[in-house]
Amino acid sequence: MRPGGRNLITDVAGLLVGNAEDHAIRTGVTALVGARPFVAAVHVMGGAPGTRETDLLGADKLVAEVDAIVLAGGSAFGLDAAAGVVEGLRAAGRGFAVGDQRVPIVPAAILFDLLNGGDKGWRANPYPALGRAAFDAAAEDFALGTAGAGTGATVQDLKGGLGSASAVLDSGHAVGALVAVNAMGAVTVGGGPHFWAAPWEIGAEFGGRGPAPAHAPQAEPSPAKRQGEATTIAIVATDAALDKAQAQRLAIAAHDGIARAIVPAHTPFDGDLVFAVATGARPLTDPLTDPFRIGHAAAACLARAIARGVHAARAMPGDRVATWQARFADG
Repeated sequence: MRPGGRNLITDVAGLLVGNAEDHAIRTGVTALVGARPFVAAVHVMGGAPGTRETDLLGADKLVAEVDAIVLAGGSAFGLDAAAGVVEGLRAAGRGFAVGDQRVPIVPAAILFDLLNGGDKGWRANPYPALGRAAFDAAAEDFALGTAGAGTGATVQDLKGGLGSASAVLDSGHAVGALVAVNAMGAVTVGGGPHFWAAPWEIGAEFGGRGPAPAHAPQAEPSPAKRQGEATTIAIVATDAALDKAQAQRLAIAAHDGIARAIVPAHTPFDGDLVFAVATGARPLTDPLTDPFRIGHAAAACLARAIARGVHAARAMPGDRVATWQARFADG
């Protein structure tokens, strides 16, 4: 397994990502857009999720493919970011065909960033416009850290952020992850610089510090945020030809990446969820072995993406917590 050329989810050919931010509000939106419709599924393991159109992703539901997935800040307000992406897709003539009409189906998930110090006194909900801006910005290259849906994110004691990573398997299948990290738990060990995800790091993609020398596994963590203030929302993707049921299993497997990179994970106060996307460009060579390896790669990519998102976060005036770079880069 090796990273793709960009080490981004867009190493899965046919996928584009766009970010839009409002730094005065300290929030943003990230849109994953396919060059053509793709199979998608979702799995929720956190206790406080916020979602739109996720029921349609069930294997027993009518819609087989979607055109885009949205990750957004803003709690319930942020769900309206999907409306901006729907507008962009409709203008492009895309969506689920119903007679002579096209109805874009855009699943979305949100995180809570309403208490991060930004100006939340808007008169009109800013998220539809941010969603449209993210759709219009969709490209193969995009920013990590304090960008898109990760703009206002925090973790237990550091700024969170938007992360991504990719892998190419020996079979030739590409796998990628995209995540907005806003967790109740910690991404580093014992308040130090070493990431929990270090065993899965490739090269020095999030600092190359390696695993922590020691930690106390028996330590009992306490919540550092209030109920409803957390959530890690992610997308994993592959170019493999998977059906909706197989994509669902991929989303389930990828949750291991959250547990490897955030401690504790999947708490009652987080809304942790993972979307899985399959573009279908590359057939399975082995219907048993390939999904097994793709699931493992997705979990590893997601763990790496979480660490990369926090590692890339930038300091901004008025921050209430430090960035990893400010606290540890010189140490």
